[in-house]
Amino acid sequence: MTDSGQSIADYWDAAAAAFDEEPDHGLRAPVVREAWARRVRGWLPGGAVEVLDVGCGTGSLAELVAADGHRVTGVDLAPRMVARARAKLAAAGLAGRFLVGDAGAPPLREGGFDVLLSRHLVWTLPDPERALRAWVRLLRPGGRLVLVEGRWREAGEQAAPYVAGAERLPWGGGVGADELAAAVRPLVAELRVEPLSGDAALWGGPVHDERYALVATT
Repeated sequence: MTDSGQSIADYWDAAAAAFDEEPDHGLRAPVVREAWARRVRGWLPGGAVEVLDVGCGTGSLAELVAADGHRVTGVDLAPRMVARARAKLAAAGLAGRFLVGDAGAPPLREGGFDVLLSRHLVWTLPDPERALRAWVRLLRPGGRLVLVEGRWREAGEQAAPYVAGAERLPWGGGVGADELAAAVRPLVAELRVEPLSGDAALWGGPVHDERYALVATT
């Protein structure tokens, strides 16, 4: 791992303890949890499928996926995030497999998953377009790529990097739907973009920046 990569891993490791305090991270409020559960059900196919949650954090979305009967695997660079994800699903009596690893290049077998789910991750990656190619290869034919992303209001041109090395990230301030769709479109058979900014329940209150889900089929 490069020095900047280690700094990023250390940052998220340190953030793990307080991560779930954000409404859309911990999903502790019933209205927020139900809003995410409803969206996730709409993005995933019916029946029990294999779902990979890359950049799984503390496992809040993985818990929703597992609660609906899917088989979930989570990958995150931060060991403390992974530990909390394992504990969260165990406390809920749900099965899940969680690995410490680079979410941009998950250490998993190609063609092993029906769905790859990622939320607010691509902005942290040093080579997001390479990651997108790797993610598509992890999907079975006809698999589904679900990317929940946005362009963050607080990330302006003069904003200080959140950790040393982050100023070199291609999408460090987030990525707009048009730009992400342009990067994904050559890799998939079809895609659609679902705006999310207007659904205040997802975020624990109103937001004024661009947030969306890109849902693609390989």
